[in-house]
Amino acid sequence: MIEDNRVKVVKYQTAKGGQAVCGDSYFYHTTDQYFICVLADGLGSGVHANEASMAVSQVIENNHHLDVETLMKLSNDSLSSKRGAAVGIVKIDFDAKELTYSCVGNIRFFFYGDSEKLIYPMPVSGYLSGKRQVFKAQRFKYQNEIKFLMFSDGYNISGIKKIMNKRLPIETTAELIKSEFPSNDDDATFIIGSLH
Repeated sequence: MIEDNRVKVVKYQTAKGGQAVCGDSYFYHTTDQYFICVLADGLGSGVHANEASMAVSQVIENNHHLDVETLMKLSNDSLSSKRGAAVGIVKIDFDAKELTYSCVGNIRFFFYGDSEKLIYPMPVSGYLSGKRQVFKAQRFKYQNEIKFLMFSDGYNISGIKKIMNKRLPIETTAELIKSEFPSNDDDATFIIGSLH
């Protein structure tokens, strides 16, 4: 678990069938101005899937100060000679009190803002492969707290509203996911966080 004075994050990852490397990669980082998180799911599994997803994580780590649309373009460019990847990026601007999200592929993202309404920004189908694409980001305003969950398709999580109960600490939510939705058939990653 990672925690600072603004954001708390719990993540969990398993590789398909006990392989040595996972085809999913992630990166998250907090500054005084924003929090950013990316989850990339390389196509297939094993070394080549890991190489693709790691290329995305690395490009976000090196350029996290940029806007989400630009980061999606850079992520796509990083995959031009590699296996493709599904990619989701979330960036939370503390001063503007705005969450920005963009996704291509089977990364799932849910969050609670100020209301009791669970928000699920719709991803774009497909994957990043270096081919030219236009990327759009969805923006959501908030006032106080945020609780979010991002996961790759190695997890088939149902009953999201119950799992994402705003009153549960994220550590409890993480343990619920691990116990109720084990994944052994694919690379699997979830990242759950709260902004306070």
